[in-house]
Amino acid sequence: MTSTSTTPRGGLRDFYEDPAVPVASGDARSLRQARMLAEALGPAGADPSVVLDVGCGDGTAARAAAPLLAGHRVVGVDWSQDALRRARTHMSDVIRGELSDGGLPLSPGCADAVLFSEVIEHLVDPDSALDELRRVLKPGGHLMLSTPNLAAWYNRALLLAGVQPVFSEVSLRGIHGRPGSEVVGHLRLYTARALKEFLTASGFDVVRVAGAPFHGVPKLLRPFDRLVCAAPSAASILLVHARKRGDGAGGTAADGAEHRTAGAA
Repeated sequence: MTSTSTTPRGGLRDFYEDPAVPVASGDARSLRQARMLAEALGPAGADPSVVLDVGCGDGTAARAAAPLLAGHRVVGVDWSQDALRRARTHMSDVIRGELSDGGLPLSPGCADAVLFSEVIEHLVDPDSALDELRRVLKPGGHLMLSTPNLAAWYNRALLLAGVQPVFSEVSLRGIHGRPGSEVVGHLRLYTARALKEFLTASGFDVVRVAGAPFHGVPKLLRPFDRLVCAAPSAASILLVHARKRGDGAGGTAADGAEHRTAGAA
């Protein structure tokens, strides 16, 4: 996970540094997202694309996506030293960096694409985070963002019954008022409509919205959960492909991927 400038240095940071806190959300979402990105980038040529996996966690998502992104250079970025130690077993390039405190240790316009998977829901200041992602992307660069859907099909039913929606949390110490037993630190939740409007206002053009299943759905309901992915607005997980609007930003993929600061892992 990555942090923003208004994230407390104590509570949330300590929470995400806890090895017991989950840093991956299953291969189904990772594979669907990687397919979308592979289609957008096309086959790797003599000049492979640079893909930043911002909030790479332990690298398991990158491992699942690797066969689909063969030939492209995937660079993992995270502020958690513990997560990066684990990510090194799956990724050859990792950088320690934050979306705050001066931004990511990368030059403007250095990346062809950014993977931003299950991160935005953990941020206090998502506006500044998207500003930083725009900075490191080339004009027309791809943003592949995934996040839980507040309007997932079961959340609609739960709200009607007066039950706290899945994915939402009122405490970092325990689960209260909703199904589940795992605290994961969600601060922001989006519907498909809200997410599209937010990305558009942040300087991106939304190309496609797709759905993905959630591994936490009870086993008997998983076939239905996969079926609902055909209607992204009701799916468990939202997958969004957006592109940065051209603004003349400079930088090259090679320069940016090699750029490091004293904070790099």
